[in-house]
Amino acid sequence: MRVRLLLDDGGTSGLDRELAALAAHPNFEVRLFNPFALRWPKRLGYVTDFARTNRRMHSKSFTADNQASIVGGRNVGDEYFGASDGVVFADLDVLAVGPVVQDVSAEFDRYWASLSAWPVESILPAADPAVLPALSARALALARSDAAQAYVQALRDTALIQDLLAGQLALHWSRVEMVSDDPAKVLQQATRSGHLLDQLHRAIGIPQRSVVLISPYFVPTTAGTAALAHLRARGVTVRVMTNAYEATDVPLVHGGYAKHRKALLRGGVDLYEMRRSALAPGAERGVNPNPLGSSGASLHAKTFAVDGERVFVGSFNFDPRSALLNTELGFVIHSAEFARLIERKFESEVPRRSYTLRLSEHGEVEWLDTAHTPPVVHTTEPNSRWWSRAMLRLLAWLPIDRLL
Repeated sequence: MRVRLLLDDGGTSGLDRELAALAAHPNFEVRLFNPFALRWPKRLGYVTDFARTNRRMHSKSFTADNQASIVGGRNVGDEYFGASDGVVFADLDVLAVGPVVQDVSAEFDRYWASLSAWPVESILPAADPAVLPALSARALALARSDAAQAYVQALRDTALIQDLLAGQLALHWSRVEMVSDDPAKVLQQATRSGHLLDQLHRAIGIPQRSVVLISPYFVPTTAGTAALAHLRARGVTVRVMTNAYEATDVPLVHGGYAKHRKALLRGGVDLYEMRRSALAPGAERGVNPNPLGSSGASLHAKTFAVDGERVFVGSFNFDPRSALLNTELGFVIHSAEFARLIERKFESEVPRRSYTLRLSEHGEVEWLDTAHTPPVVHTTEPNSRWWSRAMLRLLAWLPIDRLL
């Protein structure tokens, strides 16, 4: 079996020993995308080479035997698979078979051979032979631990895994287009046609009836806010779900979104903010233990449906960072059935799991919480303190939308 692992180096802090060990295995090849030359302290790379290191490979795909690919917004980490006691991310992926898998494989090869992908052996020292047995023993101990065994059993008990192993997994056949940024984007050498946003616009077209958008990091900017308001003025229904302050893991981005809420609501956009559904200690008293983040559940899915006919699922957040700085990957699925399913879920599930935002008679933002009977109306960010709200206002004033 041959395994190729291409990782954005921005997310590999503290893993140099493990990556070097994997690369030493005869069946493994590991490359780092846009790597940091300085391995420790790694964050100094942002100071010495910010223009390059601030650009990341945010694309996510997993392909087996050129036969099946998984594409979506999920990172590889315990918290993204429900295996963490801390924050748990709610995500969305698509398992694809058919011709589009060849497109994903070819795109992986393009990234693998790009100027920004470096073999681990050219960056890290060779794995110490004395370390390899210890790493193997640690991996074996983790696999045999009670927590790991319970997790594996929970997976086996899911209908998805049972149907997959039995060869009975129901597939939905649709036309699917892959959209992806040119890897040269991180070197600022990609043409406009090599940007996912341009490809997405061509594949989706101009909405005529409805837009349903789910994004954990939603920074519409002034121009994007105006564009969404223009859609509403043309009679297009626009509904957006993102993280509430209490559920976000990146408060800086929440600050970039919060300053546009009033304009979005005045423009007729329906806004929903997902509540922290897994309460942490102290949350029952209205206290967020982490003053600038979450220790419960957080939205991480990135998807939208247009006109009840087309759906996007991928890694693209609706923020300037995804549009201008990072590389992204996703599927445009031409399926009325899938699009209507997302719309129905939005109508039935989103209001139940989220705060519904509205403007008060004085033009201030209010959060309607329908989880209570009667519904509760919050006039400030739910589950926040005055000093955290002051910090959010300060973050919102910073002229850094382009970096969010």
